[in-house]
Amino acid sequence: MKCPFCGAADTKVIDTRVAVDGSSVRRRRQCDSCNERFTTYEQADLIMPLIVKSDGTREKFNENKVRNGFTKALEKRPVSANQINNAINNVSKALRAKGEREVPARFVGELVMEELRRLDSVAYIRFASVYLSFSDLKDFGAEIAKLQDKNEKIKNDFYYLKTCFIKILF
Repeated sequence: MKCPFCGAADTKVIDTRVAVDGSSVRRRRQCDSCNERFTTYEQADLIMPLIVKSDGTREKFNENKVRNGFTKALEKRPVSANQINNAINNVSKALRAKGEREVPARFVGELVMEELRRLDSVAYIRFASVYLSFSDLKDFGAEIAKLQDKNEKIKNDFYYLKTCFIKILF
């Protein structure tokens, strides 16, 4: 590793630690020539699958496109930048976990919609209206009804778990 201060080729590792998220290694290094210290991070270079668009063309996965989709959908919504970053990481992890060399763009869109549904229902409807090409109010209504059904199921599941938990305690 070259020293960023003097350009010397010889540096030594003084300390190695796993980063907080566990996905990278933090190394503290010292230059043998100028004795300056600096930090490097090492992480696995995992290859993301190619995205196959509806017209059959293939392109590299572009995290910035996903980020732009989240940003537009979540504009003026009470969602933190940290939550957005976590959602984008979840999409990337799901793509890598699929283990395929190529995935349809539709799959990426569905992952984004699922993350938006968890984050903010208004942002989900915004994204879905563009992504699913809603043509009239009936399409909006149908998607909102699906969202309400899912939320109702989640509430029912939560109520059931809470009831079971209370029975266990008492």
